[in-house]
Amino acid sequence: MAVMKRVIGIDPGLAGTGIGLVSGMGMKIDSYSFGSIDTQKTDTLSIRLAHIYDKIMGILNDQKPDLMVVEDVFSLERYPKSGILLGKVSGVVLLAAAHSGISVVEVPVRESKKILSGNGNAGKEQLEQAVRRYLHHEKPIRPYHASDALSLALIGLFRY
Repeated sequence: MAVMKRVIGIDPGLAGTGIGLVSGMGMKIDSYSFGSIDTQKTDTLSIRLAHIYDKIMGILNDQKPDLMVVEDVFSLERYPKSGILLGKVSGVVLLAAAHSGISVVEVPVRESKKILSGNGNAGKEQLEQAVRRYLHHEKPIRPYHASDALSLALIGLFRY
């Protein structure tokens, strides 16, 4: 007998980390929610990372998901520092999962775009529209980090 799963998707970002949570079985979605953890540019890096970690720990303790799906970190050749910062954010996200005893799967961004929109090079708007179709959600999902996180959670529900 199939058991309902709860999957959290995380789109790591220093300014805004997207959170998406879906519950369901296979291709059937029972419920979902989404949001973003925002940090202040005026805070130090360590304070910003601690804020992200604390918020994610709170969500994990409250929602108790079965699985976490995190966007795999990538770095653009032109902006190597951005990749390093994303790696730091991803590190605190993975640490929160480990401290909560939650299994983690990392999915490359192109893969999530391909699975949900059919186009690995889809833009943020195209992916957001695909997520809305799957969820039968009428209004735009903002910020885009949240729709990216929902796409990861959906993949986790469909695949794992």
